[in-house]
Amino acid sequence: MQSNKFIINILSGLHLRPVGVLCQCATEFKSTITLKRGDSTANGKSVLSVLAACIKYKDEIELICDGEDEQEAMEALSDLILKGLGDDLIKK
Repeated sequence: MQSNKFIINILSGLHLRPVGVLCQCATEFKSTITLKRGDSTANGKSVLSVLAACIKYKDEIELICDGEDEQEAMEALSDLILKGLGDDLIKK
């Protein structure tokens, strides 16, 4: 299992477009992908699950990858999150 924490720097939080980018990438891996915010968890491969987590600007999330390709999944998803998940409204 691999985990990493991030502060969301997308000004409008995790809305549909960045969540779609995240989930599309997550589904390319066999590992289980989980996002945690506080006490709530979301399936990182499910757009509805991640949207339901209501992750906002400056929220801290934990990305957890568990499975046979967890290292590759963590690297790819971490890179996407750090780059703002394709959203232009990021605070640098």
